[in-house]
Amino acid sequence: MTTSAQKIPTGYKQTDVGVIPADWNVVSYDEAFKFLRTAQYSRDQLGKGQTSYVHYGDIHTKWNHFVDLEQGLPTIEDEKINNYSLIEDGDLIVADASEDYEGIGKSVEVKNVKTRQAISGLHTFLLRDKGNYFVKGFRGYIHANPLVKSSMDRLATGLKVYGVSKSNLKLIQIPQPPLPEQATIATALSDVANLISGLDSLIEKKKNIKQGAVQALLTSKRRLPGFVGKWSQMRLCQIVDHSSSGIYGTEMPQGRSSIPFPVATTAHITDDDNWNEASMDTRYFSKEQVAEYSPRTGDIVVVKSSGSAEKIKSGKLGYVDQQISGTFIFSNFLMRLRPTKVDPKFLYYFLTSYAVKSMLPNLCEASTYPNLRINEYLNIVIPYPEPKEQAAIATTLSDMDAEIEKLESRLTKYRDIKRGMVQTLLTGKVRLLAK
Repeated sequence: MTTSAQKIPTGYKQTDVGVIPADWNVVSYDEAFKFLRTAQYSRDQLGKGQTSYVHYGDIHTKWNHFVDLEQGLPTIEDEKINNYSLIEDGDLIVADASEDYEGIGKSVEVKNVKTRQAISGLHTFLLRDKGNYFVKGFRGYIHANPLVKSSMDRLATGLKVYGVSKSNLKLIQIPQPPLPEQATIATALSDVANLISGLDSLIEKKKNIKQGAVQALLTSKRRLPGFVGKWSQMRLCQIVDHSSSGIYGTEMPQGRSSIPFPVATTAHITDDDNWNEASMDTRYFSKEQVAEYSPRTGDIVVVKSSGSAEKIKSGKLGYVDQQISGTFIFSNFLMRLRPTKVDPKFLYYFLTSYAVKSMLPNLCEASTYPNLRINEYLNIVIPYPEPKEQAAIATTLSDMDAEIEKLESRLTKYRDIKRGMVQTLLTGKVRLLAK
């Protein structure tokens, strides 16, 4: 809301929902949409059948802005349809329950119903435009409008699970651009969404190609040009210097002899064996501790204790490159491997391969918080070629990683652009006027 001290820009007006363009209207959910009958079947009641079923959990986890019925949904037996309203193209489905504020009132617009039969389910509202208040392709973005979302958050109730009641949802007001402008906004957002989807698919394809290359190159099923020699084998403990435990949580008192230094924990190793960008806690240590527990370029840091009941968490790892070398201390939940007789990057790729990953569940102690059995892990047999081929394989896989990282950087940029477009176009701060 704008206070009396704030000046409303020329061409804009103050409304109950906020400052919007002067030629826009404001309409409530109750005015714009008819609320239709939804089912109450839980996930375990779904099964075989020809009728698609929209579950609120899928709205939170699978879809953003739109649900495409061509992509396949859970189904329910036709005899359970009863008198529930059948979904049509352009309908808006709102999730009425969420475990966090971000998901409160999350909505998806339905497309590609065609001849399919579908109903909306548990913890959802099924809304149908009463009279072309909003064009198809625009309705799925209503919830993303910060002026609408803030109203939903204010009206949400609950402690562990938040929800918006039907009576409260009906009261929430929506900025309504003229229909031609709605269509222009929908097209612009659709274009960037398609760009993001295409880039997502390309990244997934590149990752699959890289995974295939890892399996082929690291098992000698495929050889790079110019290399034909027989591979050697050694146990991991024979080709690395290792520190089986990092520093414990104790720290020195702050003073002249102590150094403030970040500490890496299991939280800083990602699911895809890389470094999490989350900030590290800084504590105080002696110069000797920093020197002993600060990894160098080429080191590999391995999760030895997951801190959770999932065994597969143990064994995840990260490679220490030149950028992060010497910038942190590794905690007692991690161990450091320092390659001595093998190319560091080659070893990193081998330890992230399926051959090793498939062993990890059996290399963990059976306890509440499984620990990696260090001695058994260090006895893993590592097949490897002569140094030049090791380096060539490492370079090939690193180049693939660099290409993927570049694409992922572009993807992040496009997602940021789309987020900015949603924030500005749906509130009228930036206008896309149709010709």
